Amino acid sequence: MEDSQSGRTNFLKKLVFKIIPPDRWRVPVLITFGIFFGLGFYIVYISNAASYLSDNPKTCVNCHVMTPQYATWERGSHGKVATCNDCHVPQDNLIRKYWFKANDGLRHATYFTMRWEPQVIRIKQAGKDAVQENCIRCHSNLIHPVALRAINNRNVQDQTEKYCWDCHRETPHGRVHSLSSTPHAIVPQLKPVVPEWLEKITN
Repeated sequence: MEDSQSGRTNFLKKLVFKIIPPDRWRVPVLITFGIFFGLGFYIVYISNAASYLSDNPKTCVNCHVMTPQYATWERGSHGKVATCNDCHVPQDNLIRKYWFKANDGLRHATYFTMRWEPQVIRIKQAGKDAVQENCIRCHSNLIHPVALRAINNRNVQDQTEKYCWDCHRETPHGRVHSLSSTPHAIVPQLKPVVPEWLEKITN
């Protein structure tokens, strides 16, 4: 028993000695870690990353390409009763909700950072499934049982799955095709992320 404990202790000591850099490298390593930590913290700050944990719709306009979606949602009937996450994120349990938000957020952040976003925003399959679930969850008391069966199963004629918006085409975003579809949309202005002292230096 004592041998196994001393063996574990020796193993941990060796591991610590491997991780800790030699004396002459400690200062440069600490400075490097400090730089990376500082840059990481600044990226989290300027990207407003903490806002994505909330259900606040203003988060969606962190990316300007979502302006038409925000404006049409806000002025539509859903703007009075539902947030973006109520429709676009699974609501059945917290783990699935935040897993979905993390995956979707990482993909969006990558696309917008790399400037890969298309002019016309199209919902992915996972998003379609989430929206469909939430349409039924909120409106199940208004959907006729026959229509609900057709949505959940398959259309008799063409054997394809149907979505609620196949009929309700302009709910809730109207005819949003691209940024140019709502050129005069008024949306919340984002607070500047660059500090004043840095702006003075660069201008």
